[in-house]
Amino acid sequence: MTSTTISCSISSMTTDDKQRMTIFINPAIAKHARGQAVVEEITLTDLVEKALIKYLPEETIIKKAEIKRN
Repeated sequence: MTSTTISCSISSMTTDDKQRMTIFINPAIAKHARGQAVVEEITLTDLVEKALIKYLPEETIIKKAEIKRN
């Protein structure tokens, strides 16, 4: 059995790298986030990115085992 390693790093991203996402979130949390974005004078996108960057580790390594078939 061999393994594949996938590495994801936040530091390698630039401000031009954007990907559209659709998420389902509690309406009260969405309202709170929109309000906080207004208070901070930033976009909701920037607020969510800022929160995720604080929450996520700098690098995530995912190891996936490959099963060899005869």
